[in-house]
Amino acid sequence: MDSRTKEHLERQQYRIVGDTGAVKLCHWMRQKLIYGRPCYKEEFYGIASHRCLQMTPAVNVCNFRCLFCWRYHGMTGFGQSGYPEPEELLEMCLKEQKLLVSGFKGDSRCDPKLWDEARNPNQVAISLSGEPTLYPKLGEFIELCKRKGMTTFLVTNGSVPKALEELSPLPTQLYVSVSAPTRDIVEKLCVPQFPRAWENLMETLALLPSLSTRTVIRHTLVNGWNLGWEDDYAKLDSIAQPTFIESKGYVFVGDSRTRMTVENMPSHESVREFSQRLADRLSFEVLREREDSRVVLIGKDGKNIRLR
Repeated sequence: MDSRTKEHLERQQYRIVGDTGAVKLCHWMRQKLIYGRPCYKEEFYGIASHRCLQMTPAVNVCNFRCLFCWRYHGMTGFGQSGYPEPEELLEMCLKEQKLLVSGFKGDSRCDPKLWDEARNPNQVAISLSGEPTLYPKLGEFIELCKRKGMTTFLVTNGSVPKALEELSPLPTQLYVSVSAPTRDIVEKLCVPQFPRAWENLMETLALLPSLSTRTVIRHTLVNGWNLGWEDDYAKLDSIAQPTFIESKGYVFVGDSRTRMTVENMPSHESVREFSQRLADRLSFEVLREREDSRVVLIGKDGKNIRLR
């Protein structure tokens, strides 16, 4: 990682591990510890948001430059080496998480029990920044988390189907971001840095039904770019046959503010209307929604939605 990128990330409160790993407290960590407000994933899936380790093995390594992404886009390439070993990555991320959480102890609004639990994560969100499937030892890392009794949520842009095909063990829940309904919109909105991005995504979607884990398709919806096209999204989702589909409205935050405007943020109502139209096409139903996160979850069956 070059010094300019590292300095920029550290100013944004990332803690860097090795050359490509990082951990950062989620917004919802503070909300849970101080105000008792959980993240939508706690309400939807039952994970404890204050015990979630938000991290990445590839903070500065991504092969997309999505216009709506709030992350830093000053990556220096994605064909690099220097990745931390799985043991170092997890150990240092846990250590940095404890340091990041330590300051909450002195806040009188912080529940001491929640603070103590926050220092011992039992859920790992492999999603902070970059494309984690470019990390060559991702399976070993997930196995290490599993041995320590932690559940794992992996988020990928679907650009490396071979990595998912060979991944063992699989995460507890696998998210694939499908943020464009057509090849043309993928090229313009997601700005892939390599050829065959659309073809690779199609391979990933076709692979999903064969994977023995919970799968989620995430549609990040951006006004004026990809909101609508329910027929096209439904065709893609029918290929993937996911357990659930999350439709989430773009939020005008972070570095995305240099590329988008506040008008690109859809209302929760428009996200819900999109989700209902999509559900009707797939014979799904609306299972959960969270207005403050502009997110709606659809699926065939919500009986076993919660992990804990």
